[in-house]
Amino acid sequence: MARDYGSVDDEHSRPGAVDDTTVEALGELSKALETIHRVRGHLYSAHQLVGGADLTLDRVVKLLREAGHDEVADRVEHELLGRNVLPGRWTFQIVEEFDDGYYAAFQEIERDAREKLAGGRRHIYEAEMKERRRTHGMPGHEATP
Repeated sequence: MARDYGSVDDEHSRPGAVDDTTVEALGELSKALETIHRVRGHLYSAHQLVGGADLTLDRVVKLLREAGHDEVADRVEHELLGRNVLPGRWTFQIVEEFDDGYYAAFQEIERDAREKLAGGRRHIYEAEMKERRRTHGMPGHEATP
């Protein structure tokens, strides 16, 4: 049986007789998805950092040639500049595969679980936690804006 903590608003309240374990499970699934959002951001950071480093190699090659180090410049130019970071892939391809595969599946499964188990409502666990932890009537502890 669900404990009646209430929620900060109707949008985040438990529908029907959703039990505590279900609310907790959906909260954990949401938390896991938030972690995957962060992973996606890190992949985009890696994409931009690798791309920037690759573009910097143009200047490296130029400076090495100006300094008379053609053999080293050739190696940088032919073996490193434009190289795949994984077999057959530049970082944009890694990001696209992640977005279209794992990331899309994770989002769809989390959304489906919320739809089936909680009428699509998001952050029920957090909304109930906020209601339990806030001090009613205290400035800065309002339930909603």
